[in-house]
Amino acid sequence: MTALRSSVYDTIVIGSGFGGAMVALPLVESGQRVLMLERGDWVPEGPQRADPVRGFFQLTPAYTLETAYEVRQRKRRHHEGICACVGGPSVFYGGAAFRLRREDFHPPAQIVGNSGAEWPFSYDDLEPHYARAEMLLGVAGRAGEDPTEPPRSAPYPRSPVALAPISRRIVEAAQEMGLHPFRIPLAFDERSGACLYCDGYACHSGSKHDLASRVIPRLIEGGLELRPATVAIRLEARRGRVVGVEVYDRTKRERRELRAERVVLAAGALASPHLLLASGLASENSAGDAIGRYLMRHCNAFVYAFFPKAPNPEGLHHKQVAINDFYFGDPEGGPADKLGNIQQVMHPQPGGILRGPARRLARAGGLGRALERAMARAIAPASLRMTGLQVIAEDQPRWENRIELERGGADAVGLPRARIAHAYTERDLAARAALVRRAKQILGRVPGAHVVHVHEVETFSHAVGTVRAGPDPRRAPLDEFCQFRGIANLYVVDGSFMPTSGGVNPSLTIAANALRVGERVARS
Repeated sequence: MTALRSSVYDTIVIGSGFGGAMVALPLVESGQRVLMLERGDWVPEGPQRADPVRGFFQLTPAYTLETAYEVRQRKRRHHEGICACVGGPSVFYGGAAFRLRREDFHPPAQIVGNSGAEWPFSYDDLEPHYARAEMLLGVAGRAGEDPTEPPRSAPYPRSPVALAPISRRIVEAAQEMGLHPFRIPLAFDERSGACLYCDGYACHSGSKHDLASRVIPRLIEGGLELRPATVAIRLEARRGRVVGVEVYDRTKRERRELRAERVVLAAGALASPHLLLASGLASENSAGDAIGRYLMRHCNAFVYAFFPKAPNPEGLHHKQVAINDFYFGDPEGGPADKLGNIQQVMHPQPGGILRGPARRLARAGGLGRALERAMARAIAPASLRMTGLQVIAEDQPRWENRIELERGGADAVGLPRARIAHAYTERDLAARAALVRRAKQILGRVPGAHVVHVHEVETFSHAVGTVRAGPDPRRAPLDEFCQFRGIANLYVVDGSFMPTSGGVNPSLTIAANALRVGERVARS
């Protein structure tokens, strides 16, 4: 440690994504002195956000391999980075803001298996916080259309804009099958000049309601101290309390220790268990052997159809429609009980297609950049003739799916290296296959469409479950208010708290739970 200085705060929040930003809000509103640590920096405004290749998140400085995780998946191995920036992954997400279904809080045996997963609270407990999260994010939606929709205490804050023509064609195709398509609830204002680059890109039009634009400025105005480019590398605990947070200042390249009455960990479902394990806190917890275990990420795929002419010649944003008719199963096939969600996606993103070549060409200077632009122009005509559907299948929590420390060695900031082991179950794969089959049927009914490609998603963008909450102190490291068992002043509020993954995007559930926990902590 090159330097050691101390400061005392009421609360230190580690991470500025959905969990960190939302848990901080009640604390700041109650007058607490709150420090937020963020590993990354602000994503700068400017034309680079609109670059179809270089604007893709995995090709920006916000995607870091500084603490890369070796992923062991079947017989393959690769390295996975993390998205580190002010606002966290929300800066690059597509804005889908779903609530879990009421039944998701009582998962069936077909999903739970032998994991012992159990939610410690109900949908009704979370509902008021869902409503506030929707208000904070300015979610646009339409109640009463989704056949699986849970009860609401308030209408959506905003109404969606009219469907794009290609969205109407997908709705008509689904309705011909007797299905009930509905509007995706979106933290997004399509009236603000929305474009085709949303999922995977930082917004350049002011349309996306991410945390960096909607919530964190409000927190700073209320007194929050935000410290970007600062990595938490160890939590120091004594006699059942965290007494210090050791951090690495990436700007000054020095270590220091910070102090607070309490610490809230919200670094994400990979980084949070990594820090807990690196800090040796598993031995303090009655369910310490579960930390890092039960990693879930949904079993996702994109199903794309090709059209002889561009299906969206107007260039309109068209991530607009979802289908939940098979959320609780499909009588015509697939595994028994829950499957998940089908939702619209736009054309394949150039940055996603070219991220491998673009990384290599970046090392070739101006010539490489010219080649990259030429490749982007070459794929554009085919890419813009495609559109599709994403399937999100709920995956099972498995003890074997985990993040764990490697033996020996540390990364550039001083964290012990960690690795990921993950494999889907036969049920996970069968659930995805059943939803893919239905997505193909829907797209196949759209005039002119030819289903040409199914892309199985391998990222951990929906990672949850690695420090789960639950009523059983022997099986869940967190209690019902996400307090870390064995450490009185430590909470974990990112997606790692979720005992099961549900079948929809997890961001709004993480946000709502963080508000719930924040209000509880503010009152304590």
